[in-house]
Amino acid sequence: MSLAKPDLSGRLALVTGASRGIGYQFALQLAEAGAEVIAVARTVGGLEELDDSIKEKGGKCTLVPLDLKDLEGIDRLGGVIAERWGKLDILMANAGVLGTISPVGHVKAKTFDELMTVNLNSVWRLIRTTDPLLRQSDAGRAILMSSSVAHSARAYWGPYAASKAAIEILGRTWAAETEKTPLRVNNVNPGATRTHMRAQAMPGEKAESLPTAQETASKIIPLTSPELTQTGMLWDVPTQSWQNYHLPS
Repeated sequence: MSLAKPDLSGRLALVTGASRGIGYQFALQLAEAGAEVIAVARTVGGLEELDDSIKEKGGKCTLVPLDLKDLEGIDRLGGVIAERWGKLDILMANAGVLGTISPVGHVKAKTFDELMTVNLNSVWRLIRTTDPLLRQSDAGRAILMSSSVAHSARAYWGPYAASKAAIEILGRTWAAETEKTPLRVNNVNPGATRTHMRAQAMPGEKAESLPTAQETASKIIPLTSPELTQTGMLWDVPTQSWQNYHLPS
């Protein structure tokens, strides 16, 4: 797939977890490509910094301070988008939490429930509220952020890995249901990236050895292109390759 940035002039994009890391850089690059961005995050300061950066480049940004544990708030967001814009062209479901890296039996119930609410339940609510909006686009694009641990069953990563595996199933199912429409739905494994979450997971790792969030985001942006044909697949950023899940007929 060509890594050239697509022309997104006149398109509307929704990005969650947009106050820092990959989400911040992805939103910024969407704006640079011409898209109007709806930036969602719970950290107001980070959203304001993003807004400043986008406006400095002549772009448009609408800030939505929202904690994704507020599931009814996600539902309301879809209604607001429908009323103001009538459609949505791009969804980037990026926000997530790590939880704790520990044996499955040692994870606190509160930690597990919060992780599943943010990483999984909120994504389902996003799908439900944006599906009709994305179907109104001539080239709707949905990107759901996954992880390599969704496929590896790595010790101590159980809840986080389970949430990402479930997201991939949701994405694949959604893609199968919309395969004959202009909507393209794909999962993404961003790989190890220099982010706050990565530092939490791997505190002894040398951050300078990892790609920056800006570099990783630049390798995901092409999935927003109106010319994209792939759907129901996994885009692996480290190898820059597609994994085909073999969608059911």
